[in-house]
Amino acid sequence: MRKALLCAVLALSLAGCAQFGRPPPQPGDSREAVLTRLGQPTNAYADGADTLLEYAYGPMGQYTWMARLGPDGRLRSYEQVLTSAKFAAVKLGKDNKETILRTFGRPTQVTHYASVDGDVWLYRYKEQDVWNSMMSVEFNRQGVVQAMVNGPDEEREARRR
Repeated sequence: MRKALLCAVLALSLAGCAQFGRPPPQPGDSREAVLTRLGQPTNAYADGADTLLEYAYGPMGQYTWMARLGPDGRLRSYEQVLTSAKFAAVKLGKDNKETILRTFGRPTQVTHYASVDGDVWLYRYKEQDVWNSMMSVEFNRQGVVQAMVNGPDEEREARRR
């Protein structure tokens, strides 16, 4: 069992390296250097004078990286944003669809629940880098975050009989 787990972890690590084929961009790199290393982003967002380049790997993906470029076109930061710590920083009643989009990028899915009087954006992620999870970001009709609800990603869970 331990050997199988070790092989699975090694395979995932190698897949992550192969995904980019080279080291991640470094702060200070130019926009051109970022695009050369990562390719075209899945989206770009303005955040004040900065530009955020989204690299989302979905819809089944659990990772989205954001490259923050300053007004000078240089990389300020590059981070995986679908994390428990980032989700915990969302401010209920204050954050809205725009801030959520700039923080986490595009959702895996947009849906509606009878119990929620607005949209629900779903994000797949690895909770604590271990568990296959789904974060539901619930908005009211004005697009303001009302609740954050996480749970297991049922599409990745083994079906019980």
